[in-house]
Amino acid sequence: MIDKNLINYWYEKLKKESEESGYFLNPDEEFTKNLIEGLLINQERYGYFACPCRLATGDKNKDLDIICPCDYRDEDINEYGNCYCGLYVSYEVYSGQKPVISIPERRNLKKERKNSINNFNLPKLSLPVWRCKVCGYLCAREEPPEICPICKARKERFERFI
Repeated sequence: MIDKNLINYWYEKLKKESEESGYFLNPDEEFTKNLIEGLLINQERYGYFACPCRLATGDKNKDLDIICPCDYRDEDINEYGNCYCGLYVSYEVYSGQKPVISIPERRNLKKERKNSINNFNLPKLSLPVWRCKVCGYLCAREEPPEICPICKARKERFERFI
């Protein structure tokens, strides 16, 4: 059982950080706090905020795509109005204009698509281009940034794009 004060702390922290970055947490506070409790349980269990709605392996490298915020959040919000677990929502959902809906899992589909993209012959550049797998931010430099300036994802969430 996770301490309610810790859940409330993370709720306020995530809400503030999300809104500062142009994202919204689910307006159903009780539902959102239950998801945050799941994130905190996974933090205790695995050492990272694995999405509480997906099965984590316990191997951080295999689970990088489902560490909250997951790699699928933006596509899910853009297409459906909320992410897979419903923690993050669009403005329309946040403002009550649209309901949170159950959406299909996109995890395996994205992995298949990534494999087909890697078959293209891309040009050689003087610096590698890094892409944040969470928000799509691109930067050309020797190494990815320690923290994404857009969504605050950590360095390990970047992939070499070109």
